[in-house]
Amino acid sequence: MKRRIVVTGGAGFIGSNLVDALLSEGNEVTVIDNLSSGKMEFLESHTSDKKFKLIETDLLEFEKLKKAINGAEIIFHLAANPDVRLGAENTKIHLEQNIIATYNVLEAMRINGQKNIVFTSTSTVYGEASIIPTAENYGPLIPISLYGASKLACEALITSYCGSFDMKSWIFRFANIVGPHGTHGIIVDFINKLKKDPETLEILGDGEQRKSFLHVSDCVEAMLFSLERSRDIVNIFNIGSKDTINATEIGEIVVDEMGLKNVKFRYTGGKRGWKGDVPRMMLSIDKIRKLGWEPVHNSRESIVEAARSLLRNE
Repeated sequence: MKRRIVVTGGAGFIGSNLVDALLSEGNEVTVIDNLSSGKMEFLESHTSDKKFKLIETDLLEFEKLKKAINGAEIIFHLAANPDVRLGAENTKIHLEQNIIATYNVLEAMRINGQKNIVFTSTSTVYGEASIIPTAENYGPLIPISLYGASKLACEALITSYCGSFDMKSWIFRFANIVGPHGTHGIIVDFINKLKKDPETLEILGDGEQRKSFLHVSDCVEAMLFSLERSRDIVNIFNIGSKDTINATEIGEIVVDEMGLKNVKFRYTGGKRGWKGDVPRMMLSIDKIRKLGWEPVHNSRESIVEAARSLLRNE
């Protein structure tokens, strides 16, 4: 069914891949992005499409936001500051760009009488889970990063707006998503480090941090798949792969894809890469698999494809 859709953060990594998919299905798509971390080049192929529109504004500018989203049947709210590590340096950034921005989206929807919101959350809401793979009903949720805390706060705002104002929501808790248009994360970090020094790769922590990774094409497909097949007031799904990979293995893949030889790995030590890092993460995806969705790529394949696309498009 063709819809009028708004995507906040649609010029970002996952957002731009989502916009590609939504337009390919014939939807009318308006992107709202302040281009602080998103890039116009990610959307250039759509600028002549009459069903595409870009509004360059900030979600903290409430009146502009309220006007920009009015008339949309569904809001995909992806805009956020996505860098988990920044929270330890700037404690306010995730409050403003994640929590307050989400409140503004919800309040604008309430005033406009709009009912459907899709929100991209994160595995970091679980904190250091004692049960792995971690299912959606795991608790208590004790995030250890300000990013995770902000996303959990956003989830609570969304579910409370659904309960209070008859809205409907789809909340997706992502594993590590990688692929074309990636702007941050371990693969981008490794590529940048190896460009500066092709003989040595610094790996944060002990290299044994083991996590689940998923290609962005699978991620977008999972979101759209479950959107059409889940009808609760609040629909919460983990999205990830069925396995994990560690930081050292990712380093080996990036080195190989860059065609480098005899690279020495240097570890900073400790079990965490940074303050707030969760050393082990694997989400249970049984709930979304019961709907009929399966990931195409495993963690290693996701890393390989992402590294190739990032190196190819530089």
